[in-house]
Amino acid sequence: MIQFFVEALQYDFMRNALLAGILVSIVCGVIGTYVVVKRIVFVSGGVAHTAYGGVGLAYFLGFNPTLGAILFSLGAAFGMGWVHRKTRQRADTIIGVMWALGMALGIIFLDLTPGYKADLMSYLFGSILAVPTGDLWLMLIMNVLIITVVILFYKELLAVAFDEQYALVENVPVDWIYMLLMGMIGLSVVMLMRVVGLIMVIALLTIPAAISAMYLRDLKKMMVLASVLGMVFTFVGLFLSYTLNLTSGASIILVAGAAYLASLFVQTRKQSG
Repeated sequence: MIQFFVEALQYDFMRNALLAGILVSIVCGVIGTYVVVKRIVFVSGGVAHTAYGGVGLAYFLGFNPTLGAILFSLGAAFGMGWVHRKTRQRADTIIGVMWALGMALGIIFLDLTPGYKADLMSYLFGSILAVPTGDLWLMLIMNVLIITVVILFYKELLAVAFDEQYALVENVPVDWIYMLLMGMIGLSVVMLMRVVGLIMVIALLTIPAAISAMYLRDLKKMMVLASVLGMVFTFVGLFLSYTLNLTSGASIILVAGAAYLASLFVQTRKQSG
């Protein structure tokens, strides 16, 4: 595997893929931890799939699909966040409808767009080997933005993640902080879209954090471990896809899924023993 990475660094597309893997892994570690602790995996999945509507709209209007995905992701994140906060009894149904509508809109817009959409499948299933340098800079900017927000509002985010009632007593603006978290999830989805695709975003966003939550309780340590695990899964998945000629996004998710099942087995054995 070491020889693979030495050889990979000789090619621009592989260097970009490795850098993209590092950037998205950091986001997975930080935001994915909040998603797992707060138990809003379903909401995050809804945001990811609704973003496809933005890709379709961008193709239809003739601008950058990544920008379209950002707009729809943020809109979906804030919309689903509001629904989840204000209509708890029917939140899952409403979010499911928004999820389906986003995908349907994306497909309709693409049907109405003339011409051949060559890179369309990369938005659904990812294409880490085709990430351009421009997208890397965009990923870096979003990474810096997300980490800065987390550092500035860490205490508030921590309180909202673990105990909303305590946060309210301490006069933390819970609704505002929750919506801030949803906005960061929206940006994270766009970053992950280029690596594993919108279909599998939810897996890479949550699996590293879910594994770290099995072994740690400190939020900062969970974020660090989840980020490291994300990098390992991405690099091993890239190695497998390169050597076995497999789809890179699916390979990354298979590695992550296998690691989660192994961790779950170990934890189950410990508890039964």
